Amino acid sequence: MLFLRDYGDTEVGGFGIAASDDLLFVEDIQLVKQVCSWAHVAFDDESVADFFDRQVDAERRPEQFARIWVHTHPGDCPRPSMTDEETFRRVFGRADWAVMFILACEGQSYARLRFNVGPCAEVEIPVSVDYSRPFDASEPDVWEQEYLANIHAEQPTRGMASTLGPVLNSPFDEEPTDAWYESWFDYAAEEEEAEEVVP
Repeated sequence: MLFLRDYGDTEVGGFGIAASDDLLFVEDIQLVKQVCSWAHVAFDDESVADFFDRQVDAERRPEQFARIWVHTHPGDCPRPSMTDEETFRRVFGRADWAVMFILACEGQSYARLRFNVGPCAEVEIPVSVDYSRPFDASEPDVWEQEYLANIHAEQPTRGMASTLGPVLNSPFDEEPTDAWYESWFDYAAEEEEAEEVVP
């Protein structure tokens, strides 16, 4: 996750692959094709379907590969955004349970377990690295290939309405105004004059 977080300037999302004997122990993270910005991730539906097919072919159960949503935040706040909450509710709201995990810069993290059946509840859960279990060596070259094959940064667009001018206005398109500056000096001059009148 650290590699994915730090490789680019956008959010990156994927699925946590859980151990068969401990569904909250993430053994691997898999990416799917996605379009990302600094504030959201949009998975490609066909790529998600292909990912699910590969996991079933590998004899994994859905609770091992389709319950833990992991993503990064390029800033230092790991708290979920409103977009994160909507995505979690919409995409994972029908599963018996699901986890949303966020890794932000400077190592800050957030994880929440939601139960969607029975009394329905959600609770923040701690995050840690379990060094007592064996794990594969780092493979930054493989991670880079996976990143480059799946992560596509959203390109900013400027559209034009036929009669209204730019749809997206930039503050840099306008001439700067110093109205506040001029108003301040008018106010200060009036205050100074008032002080001179008072004996």
